[in-house]
Amino acid sequence: MHDVPRQLTTDELAELFEGRTRLVEELAKRDDPLGEARDVIAQLSDEDKLEALNAHPAIGARNLSKRSAAEQGGDTEPVVLTELAYLNQVYEEKFGFRFVVFVNRRPKTEILGVLRQRLERTREEELDTAVEELVAIAEDRWRRS
Repeated sequence: MHDVPRQLTTDELAELFEGRTRLVEELAKRDDPLGEARDVIAQLSDEDKLEALNAHPAIGARNLSKRSAAEQGGDTEPVVLTELAYLNQVYEEKFGFRFVVFVNRRPKTEILGVLRQRLERTREEELDTAVEELVAIAEDRWRRS
């Protein structure tokens, strides 16, 4: 378990955020990247926010990083995975970016409920929530590594 760090390399941040994006590049310049992540995100263009969100794998996807696979768990009921795939597609069509949620070891059936609720929101609300979830995931990953 790690405390929140003072400085992380680009590669370490890319692992925490699922890819080398403009967000990661900006965070790597900071003395306290995870502590300053929300401020950095607030300064990013929508395009850069979308890049960071779309770097994350979809919930229930098959080709996951080792870390994402462990976080998303092994519950693989075909009906649940099919509904997740469908609602992920609906979400991406509605908002224009990937559904990102801090799973926090919850089962996929519970995440389906979260996804349904978040589909009822505005794009602006959802973009704010999604980037907040992105930071929560990275913070949790750092603490658990």
